[in-house]
Amino acid sequence: METVTDYIKIEKRAKTRSAITGTVIYVLLIIWAVIVLFPFYWMILTSVKSYSAYNSEYIPKFFTLSPTLQNYVDAFTTVSLARYLVNTMIFTVATTLLMLIVITLAAFAFARLDFRGKNIMFIVFLSLMMIPNELVIITNYMTVTNLDMRNSFAGLILPSVTSVFYIYLLKENFEQIPDSLYYAAKVDGTSDLKYLLRVMVPISRPTLITITILKVIECWNSYVWPRLITDDEKYFLVSNGIQEIRENGFGRENIPAMMAAVVVISFPLIVLFLIFRRKIMEGVSRGGTKG
Repeated sequence: METVTDYIKIEKRAKTRSAITGTVIYVLLIIWAVIVLFPFYWMILTSVKSYSAYNSEYIPKFFTLSPTLQNYVDAFTTVSLARYLVNTMIFTVATTLLMLIVITLAAFAFARLDFRGKNIMFIVFLSLMMIPNELVIITNYMTVTNLDMRNSFAGLILPSVTSVFYIYLLKENFEQIPDSLYYAAKVDGTSDLKYLLRVMVPISRPTLITITILKVIECWNSYVWPRLITDDEKYFLVSNGIQEIRENGFGRENIPAMMAAVVVISFPLIVLFLIFRRKIMEGVSRGGTKG
């Protein structure tokens, strides 16, 4: 029979294994964090080096004793970075707001309304996710060109105001709301639109916040479509403007000034993610779990 001493030894061995396992996991996580965050550190470090100091480094240094903010001043005075930021803000806000309206109404229709052919239509909607983006871009380009909307905010915004994936995600979230709430609201004489705005939208707020953040990031990082549909600098976004900065602004050799511009462009998204990272994970888990 096992004595109390044996139980104590077994418990100590279990605690030791648990401590070793936890230590190994944390060490691996720290190593992975360093690997992931190092490019951001290098970007910021390069942005505070002067042009002469950067070019004089035959072997790259992982620190600098004479940081400068002149590169950030040049980013706003030498090139039109402020205009690119304003254009991107207009594009992001307008596209996100219009998309939220479209996907909310579409998700409500698929989740709560009964009409002929609803399931078939939803299957067709989901099948659109299988179409390569290149084909969609070609079609959108021809449509926008024929409507004479190139080099305009309308041409930039309209092709991006809906998303089959976000409709599906929000529909799954709406379907988790008990039907009894809907029937009770209808008995009280509540219209479908009022029920959507006062009941479904507040309950699904985490998912809507997640969709909003993901769409903002998508718009901010948009490159191919803005580059294709605009050749007028007045409508350049930050993702496209950075190429203009490289070619016609600082020049190909002024890497520190380029990194300063990239830091300015990346900063809003990093702050947005750090603030709402819990909401993103909560919304995705709610939208992907049914029942």
